[in-house]
Amino acid sequence: MRAYLKSLAMAAPALMLGLAACGNTPSVSSEPAKPAAATFPLGSAAVNAERLIAADSEPGSWLTTGRNYGEDRFSPLDQINDTNVAGLGLAWYADIDTERGQESTPVVVDGVMYLTTAWSMLKAYDIHTGALLWAYDPKVDRKKGADACCDVVNRGVAAWNGKIYLGALDGRLIALDGKTGKEVWSVQTTDTTLPYTITGVPRIVKGKVVIGNGGAEYRVRGYVTAYDSETGKQLWRWWTIPGDPSKPFEQPELADAAKTWNGDNYWKIGGGGTVWDGMAYDAELDLLYVGTGNGNPWNQKIRSPGGGDNLYLSSIVALDPNTGAYKWHYQTTPGETWDYTATQPIMVADLNYKEGKRRVVMQAPKNGFFYVLDAKTGKLISAEKFAPITWATHVDMATGRPVEIPEARYEVTGKPAIVAPAALGMHNWHPMAFSPETGLVYLPVTVSSATYASPEKFELNLDGWNTGITFTAGPSVTPVAAGGAAPKTEAYLLAWDPIAQKEVWRVPNVDTRGATGVMVTSGNLVFSGNHAGEFVAYDARTGAKLWSAPTQAKVVAAPATFLVDGQQQVAILVGARGLPIGQKRTVPVSANNSRILVYRMGGKAMLPAEMPTTTATGEKVTVKIDPPLLTANNETVASGEGLFGQNCAVCHGATAVPAAGSIAPDLRYSALLASRGQWNGAVRDGDRAQRGMPGFKASLTEEQTDAILAYVIKRANDEKAAQEAAAKTP
Repeated sequence: MRAYLKSLAMAAPALMLGLAACGNTPSVSSEPAKPAAATFPLGSAAVNAERLIAADSEPGSWLTTGRNYGEDRFSPLDQINDTNVAGLGLAWYADIDTERGQESTPVVVDGVMYLTTAWSMLKAYDIHTGALLWAYDPKVDRKKGADACCDVVNRGVAAWNGKIYLGALDGRLIALDGKTGKEVWSVQTTDTTLPYTITGVPRIVKGKVVIGNGGAEYRVRGYVTAYDSETGKQLWRWWTIPGDPSKPFEQPELADAAKTWNGDNYWKIGGGGTVWDGMAYDAELDLLYVGTGNGNPWNQKIRSPGGGDNLYLSSIVALDPNTGAYKWHYQTTPGETWDYTATQPIMVADLNYKEGKRRVVMQAPKNGFFYVLDAKTGKLISAEKFAPITWATHVDMATGRPVEIPEARYEVTGKPAIVAPAALGMHNWHPMAFSPETGLVYLPVTVSSATYASPEKFELNLDGWNTGITFTAGPSVTPVAAGGAAPKTEAYLLAWDPIAQKEVWRVPNVDTRGATGVMVTSGNLVFSGNHAGEFVAYDARTGAKLWSAPTQAKVVAAPATFLVDGQQQVAILVGARGLPIGQKRTVPVSANNSRILVYRMGGKAMLPAEMPTTTATGEKVTVKIDPPLLTANNETVASGEGLFGQNCAVCHGATAVPAAGSIAPDLRYSALLASRGQWNGAVRDGDRAQRGMPGFKASLTEEQTDAILAYVIKRANDEKAAQEAAAKTP
């Protein structure tokens, strides 16, 4: 492969040199890049089944977020490799005009890079110049952010037959013209009276756009749907769990599934089982694999009194993509009660066992086991722990079922239990990658544990989460540590042998709370970012760190790689909750330094060290702190501190300082601090709901929001004093 790419590079037009950018208007060197010879015109998005099936013969494109139908995120490109990666430099960048989490992997096809940002916005860049070709805003009602369990994120788009397909947070599936960004059609895929959301990527198989949804923490019932790619007409829908038993089952297998549920809470509340992320397609077997989510409520005692497997929660399900007909399933966590979804990335691959090659499906879901299944039948081939879990000892290969540790079933024992993993799982949505050359899967792992307990009383919340869980043991109650002592909290990049089912190497993450998506290439390189603000290349065989570059932002998304005029480039979308420790804000349009960064050999572009004085459009930037004087007494401030921690810290930071875990603006700089009326209008009445700030009138009194205001004013004055002191220091 390396020889092929070297000859391709020599035959290509002159390579792009000295490309840099500021905002969305990159500056180009005196020797501009020449356009590469292309089979399809710029922006054609002329993806079809033939191109996707033959993705390896088109290594210069990144045709889907997972690169190919099998979603292995392996690139055959090797111009950038373990011998020369030290010469990799920034080619260009563009500021992203939204904050929150940036989780999209770019799709690169026919000269254009397509990526989504927070709030389901979409941007298209010319890969030759870095110029923004068009941008699309679906104008999602910001109130919808209250229905998004885990931020207003989006993981990317699909390209097919000249169009780009986007799943919007409010449940719309939208088709756009690949050249212009103009809307071709839009269809509402969800019931707008229920708190459904979409954060995942559409998949396109045989001219059908397949999309799932989220919302299992709330009160919804999961399903996955296929639409005609040209018209948006619904073609089929597969429900993940049974519904109202007084009505006919939507599909035959739900009759058997219903036997694994008890009571009537599940269908009245919703039941869960949403298909919010992982899918893959096997063109050889003509099977579509989807991953299903957790139950609603999480607590099985409330959801399905008396237990039961609760099919098809937490399962990998194979469907006929033509009709949506059920083919087989494998349930990773029967009767799940800890939020152990199986919606994590799914891969299709050929593994070379001693007995011969086998076509397999692989997944590392939240529950901490790495599963290898026969792709045709769903038969379990292997399942081993990839992280230190305490809810089960092993998977019984005769039955395919996990052997649970009884103490982990808090809802059965009635005793609070510390269980590993916690609800975020040992592996969540962050993409993993598989190299057919090394035979290894590269997997981002986050080790965690949490206390699970049943509440004294469960009441349905129509406007928020319905987990049925209390995460504290209660006063004077010591929780049971299921499986022994809880494991140490840590995060690492793991190289896993799926045949031997064992670890080969690991690289610790500098931030134990953070995971980041992964890509692997034929250049013996694994690319991944981290929460310290680095983009890193590792040796795929040993894990040795070979190269890194500063990103000025936390990284959660996975990269993509492609060719520009015969030269390999690598792109990564950066930006997550808060900023890396010690990092200043340098992007005028996003507080978390969200950007798309593109690297090439010899790239010389530099990220700014300070906040620009103007934006790319010439707007003056002013970031200063000027809070009102603190007049409240110490008792009020102390009360406000506690209330802030309970109600505000998850978005605005534990001490009103956006950092790890925060997704919203720094309130110390807010103009609302000067006006009690405007403050309460935003915090209580929801005046800023369109900007993602829900109102808390139902849960906070005016006295309480006044106390929170006093606390934030105090923190703002602390920051002002610190800045003034720093200014006086020589």
